Amino acid sequence: MNVHETKPQSAGETADAGLRARIGELRSGLEVGLIGASELIERLLIGLLTGGHVLIEGAPGLAKTRAVKRLSDGLDATFARIQCTPDLMPADLTGTTVWRPDQGRFEFLSGPIFHSLVLVDEINRAPPKVQSALLEAMAERQVTAGSNTYPLPDPFMVVATQNPIEHEGTFPLPEAQLDRFLLHVVVGLPDAASERRILDLVERETAGHEDAMPLRLSAEEVRRARRDVANVHLAPALKDYIVRIVTATRDADAAPEVRRAIEYPVSPRGTLSLAAASKARAYLQGRDYATPDDVANLAADTLAHRLVLTWRAAADGRTARDLVRPLLDAVRPV
Repeated sequence: MNVHETKPQSAGETADAGLRARIGELRSGLEVGLIGASELIERLLIGLLTGGHVLIEGAPGLAKTRAVKRLSDGLDATFARIQCTPDLMPADLTGTTVWRPDQGRFEFLSGPIFHSLVLVDEINRAPPKVQSALLEAMAERQVTAGSNTYPLPDPFMVVATQNPIEHEGTFPLPEAQLDRFLLHVVVGLPDAASERRILDLVERETAGHEDAMPLRLSAEEVRRARRDVANVHLAPALKDYIVRIVTATRDADAAPEVRRAIEYPVSPRGTLSLAAASKARAYLQGRDYATPDDVANLAADTLAHRLVLTWRAAADGRTARDLVRPLLDAVRPV
């Protein structure tokens, strides 16, 4: 069995062709309102289809917030935006318990985290206590307030943004929280042609001709799509390829130059995340099996934020993303 081996299509997969088509329409609607952002759109949809969380990093003005808001327009699910500031409190995120004198009891008022899609803007401006509360929500799909624990909705997805330019008044995300993000997407500046199209798009919207999303996926459709993605086939050889990539960050013999630059390698959660994301990418491309190209395409966004460099590598100006390409060169599919 090789990494390209397909799995016979079942009757259930054939029946869900309509759902796959609707997700394709959702993707097309996102691309209409987000010029030159096809990779970001794909990553957001991968997060949606796997139940994973996405961290978007980029300079101001690159449509990070706009992308998430437009995704929310294509979902028949609740949406909330949290603007992080240094004085934000955990209760501003999770909610608080209030006394109802007319009823003679306490009542919990849920916060903005109790929505299906949550945008956490400038997450690195949130203080550690808020980040800790967010970590529980992301990891456990629940919120603890006082002595009570409250489940979060299904589906539930956090998309966070951060600005890499400003560092004053920020709190770097701890490695434990970074590890909870399925993907860390870095958004770059558009080219001249894309920027010209962005100008035309904004002019149209200013004149009141905004392109509406063509549909709204229901929560049940999202759950069905997630089940279909979970059934996308990973050939045994492809599973071995994913494991070899991740374990090469720990093994000095597999990729010695890369290993010498790593202080803390990728944990098994990186293996699970890369496998899940590869399945979702295959689904988005109309396949019921994943390929090495899916794995290689997603390796940087899935693994780089889970790596901690040595002080020497960092002092030399290297980044975790710089290590992914030589890692893939050293570990080849079979």
